[in-house]
Amino acid sequence: MSTSAAPALDAEELAFYWENGYVVKRGLLPRADPDRWIERLDDIVNERVPKAPGMLVMKDVMIAKGKVEVGTRAEAVAKIQDYEKDPVLDSYTTHPRILDAIECIVGHDVQTIHTMLINKPPNVDGRHPIHQDLLYFPFRPADRIVASWTALERVNKENGCLVVVPGSHRGGLLTHENPPDIEDLNMGYFGAADVEDQLERRIHLEMEPGDTVFFHPVLLHGSGRNRTQGFRRAISAHYTALDVEWVWKQEEFDRRHYRIVRGPRAGERWAGARAADATTRIDPLDHIRGFGRKD
Repeated sequence: MSTSAAPALDAEELAFYWENGYVVKRGLLPRADPDRWIERLDDIVNERVPKAPGMLVMKDVMIAKGKVEVGTRAEAVAKIQDYEKDPVLDSYTTHPRILDAIECIVGHDVQTIHTMLINKPPNVDGRHPIHQDLLYFPFRPADRIVASWTALERVNKENGCLVVVPGSHRGGLLTHENPPDIEDLNMGYFGAADVEDQLERRIHLEMEPGDTVFFHPVLLHGSGRNRTQGFRRAISAHYTALDVEWVWKQEEFDRRHYRIVRGPRAGERWAGARAADATTRIDPLDHIRGFGRKD
């Protein structure tokens, strides 16, 4: 952890995180950082620099279907996934201020398991229904996983800021589905089923550039439509402690060698240990209605 006297998250902030499933750290990163990552995004989508190995630049589904015409390449892009081999964007993943806060939540030894820059362009639906990130990750226990999400520009209700349901992290992993009321849903944007009664408790997280929210993988959260003519850009990463176990049954899923970013083993790759008792393993498809064997 940083040698600064004060912890990245103080006792009150940590208590808020464990009670509510999230905590917002205002002004955590200086404005120069978001500006640099936006510039890099622009360079990537306009092909002024090559895509890093393994990077996925995802078009919005409405663009891919030809339902919406775009004026610029950036207006076609929903998000970039797996940017950790890009030297500029990866400076977010390994940012000392981000890692100092992550350490406060999961401990001193940390690996990164997912990276994403969300572009959310105008003129498309672009909603991500209320969901739980644990659906996408093979690790347990859930308390040893945490996300960071940093606004690169001002985010508010008009351009589709994050919404969270405080305290919803204290439940388990719910059944997810492709919501029937969203016609143009981006691939993999599942929504938690039968949570309408919880939506009255949702809170909109309006944020300024550099503001960062840290949240639990079971927290119900999502984002709305961008109703402006600008973008709603944010950068995000997920982390775990090193003592998590891989619990998925599915062998066909790609099992990456995740990168350790904090602690004495920083720089190494972590392949991880599978849960010793096969009866405790789960099939992720069992939690997606219409894809698995449970409804």
